[in-house]
Amino acid sequence: MAVDTVPPLIGAQINYLLSHAPFSVKVEQMWSGCKNPNLLDRFTLVIPYCLDYIKWDVIYNALYPLLAPDIIFGADDESFQPYSGKSGKNRLADWNSRDPTRLLSLIMELRDSYVAYQRKRIGEVDDDRLKFEVDTMLTREVIFQFGKKYSTAPPPRLKLISSLELKALFSIEDFKLPSWLDGMCTAEYLPTVEELLNSHIKDAVSSIETRRKFILALAPHFGRPVEADSVFCRKSTFLASCGVFTFLVYFSFSLQFPKQKPALVLQSCQHFNSYGVPVKSSTLADFPWSPRWQPSEMAERVFDFLADESLNFKKYCNQLNQH
Repeated sequence: MAVDTVPPLIGAQINYLLSHAPFSVKVEQMWSGCKNPNLLDRFTLVIPYCLDYIKWDVIYNALYPLLAPDIIFGADDESFQPYSGKSGKNRLADWNSRDPTRLLSLIMELRDSYVAYQRKRIGEVDDDRLKFEVDTMLTREVIFQFGKKYSTAPPPRLKLISSLELKALFSIEDFKLPSWLDGMCTAEYLPTVEELLNSHIKDAVSSIETRRKFILALAPHFGRPVEADSVFCRKSTFLASCGVFTFLVYFSFSLQFPKQKPALVLQSCQHFNSYGVPVKSSTLADFPWSPRWQPSEMAERVFDFLADESLNFKKYCNQLNQH
């Protein structure tokens, strides 16, 4: 997005929307609708909805940036008229272009209305089973298949999405959904999913403490870390030496630690390549490891391994600088 060609009042609202929306909103394209083609005042928003996306065009007027924008919905949603026939206030009625939060509030209000609109459309379908599923899932967004009736509910299509903070704690891709049982309804199934997710997240939180204990166990061998991830304990760096040869040891921990051993990379403090970048080793993983060991034994085994590996790394650095 070319920020320098977006009017400041419009740009502030776009930036606030993208950084504060509770779901991942994207600006797909921007274009100009005024005589000055360098002023971008129109754009398409890609908004997640259920397992898909909806695209709405947001139309500002760069020459009159104090005016509220127009919203153009998708071609399949011509009957979606959220403010038609409503006498109460809405986000457009009291628009304040100088408030950067207004576009986000508008999109949130419209998306909520869109959910209600789609739910109403489902209610008009002549399918008792589908109506039952929807009535028991009032607080969730779930996709149901149209086109034929079901005597028993089909498995719902679920897509689990995690925030950036949760991704640092827990790998949602590794989570396996429980089996769908015959005769089950969605209202019975989702609590089971939520219970399993809560259990996995609790395990992930406890694994932070396991990583923290291992990092602390390294200190008697390497000293205090030069830097470390104090929140999720996914990374730490120690300064080490072999005689006069000094180097950094980078530890990286996966979310499967200690089942999966840490990745180690060495970086010389005295050797540089032709670009002036410190020489690094490849990722080291060929060292003794068992997730059943105590953190103190894990740390001791890693230290013993690096005592030998540092000699090989020093030799590699010296040879590299000779060429």
